[in-house]
Amino acid sequence: MKSALMTLGALLAQQAQATGDQPQKATPERPNIIFILADDMGYGDLACYGNQYIQTPNIDRLARTGTSFTQAYAGSGISSPSRCSLMTGKNSGNTRIRDNQCYAGGLTGLKINPKGDTTIVRRANLLPEDVTLGTVLSKAGYRTCLVNKWHLDGYDPQSAPNHRGFDEFYGWTIATVHSNAPYYYPYYRFHGDSLINIRENENDAHVRHNTEISTDDAIQFIHRNQDRPFFLFLGYDAPHEPYNIDDTSWYDEQGDWSANTKRYAALVTHMDYNIGRLLGTLDALGLREKTLVIFASDNGAAVMAPLKELNCGAGLKGRKGQLYEGGIRVPLIVNQPGRVPARQIENLVYFPDFMPTLAKIAAGDDVAQTSHLVPRNIDGMDISPLFFGDDIDTDSRDLYWEFPGKQRAIRSGGWKAVTVKRGAPLELYRIKDDPCEQRDLSAEYPEVVKALDKRMRQMRTPSPNYPIADE
Repeated sequence: MKSALMTLGALLAQQAQATGDQPQKATPERPNIIFILADDMGYGDLACYGNQYIQTPNIDRLARTGTSFTQAYAGSGISSPSRCSLMTGKNSGNTRIRDNQCYAGGLTGLKINPKGDTTIVRRANLLPEDVTLGTVLSKAGYRTCLVNKWHLDGYDPQSAPNHRGFDEFYGWTIATVHSNAPYYYPYYRFHGDSLINIRENENDAHVRHNTEISTDDAIQFIHRNQDRPFFLFLGYDAPHEPYNIDDTSWYDEQGDWSANTKRYAALVTHMDYNIGRLLGTLDALGLREKTLVIFASDNGAAVMAPLKELNCGAGLKGRKGQLYEGGIRVPLIVNQPGRVPARQIENLVYFPDFMPTLAKIAAGDDVAQTSHLVPRNIDGMDISPLFFGDDIDTDSRDLYWEFPGKQRAIRSGGWKAVTVKRGAPLELYRIKDDPCEQRDLSAEYPEVVKALDKRMRQMRTPSPNYPIADE
């Protein structure tokens, strides 16, 4: 049948046009979805996760009145593969993009390094056949928008979010501008495929900070779509290096802090302030109870972050770029008044879980529609019951991460096996008892190491972009 060949989204649009009906409005049971992703923010950067230095009242309020997770994991220890895992529902051993740069294929381009010099690098990008969260929620009848950071286009201009499942896109791409993202006072910015100028920031003027610009774009999208279900992905740059913000007034009295430390903390607090603006918009439009808000970070704190001064890593071992806990354990908060209970839970969850989870929320109780929305070859599970107060078993499964040929890690129940050096033996930790990975038990439990090593090899597939010697 002809209708069987149509996507669900096309069919819904055709029916609405034929009947003259407006798109169905969001409800508390089938809510709008806003996913806010910080960039390089450590597990310990929020007061609600134990930080004693950085002010984050709006995010803390989300945690206090919603559900926060203490064992949530990003898709990787670095931006592109982590976001790819989040967007496609696959672990970093099966995703299209498994590192910020690839070993073969992809496209080459210039990367501007922190000191201003450039190097030629090779990057992979999402392909048209890759199903993203934008694809899934558009098919479910949601208006979809990605604001600011995408980082999955490599050097292909046609791999921007609006070519990979999202209806709208406002931000920057690797392919054309911001090769050394982020620039916090940008002059260039995309609106879809159109490159526009932020006139206030002309000639390197520091007038409109990118966190404010991104929040403005998000608020305008909400206003335009308040009468229909929407999915908004808001990918802030903060607090990614370089730590560039002129207003550090929250911390100017901290005389023993370095300028770098003040700017880092200010980037987090400034982001929190703008999240408050976003939440205020939902309140003003009467959408708060009909909107599920999710907050997370894409990976752990970077090496340039004030890890010791501000306890960004909460004492966890490692940092961004590593598969130790400090590189992949992240804050995760979900909030929807009247539906998401106020609690803190220890369930084991990670980024691939969001595709089936958000599909289930968008489809409601329609099991057939959920199955229609979600590809078969994903690695995540539906964790939506945890959002709404139910308890499910998320720990009786294995979670996997890799930087191909360089680092590997697996969480299997209470165990974690990991290596962060090419060719180095696996380390083994009882992670629930030893979250800071201080006692390597590999010598005591060689049979566990062997079993987890075998399981890791089963949880990945070869990639032409990342050929490694032992495949």
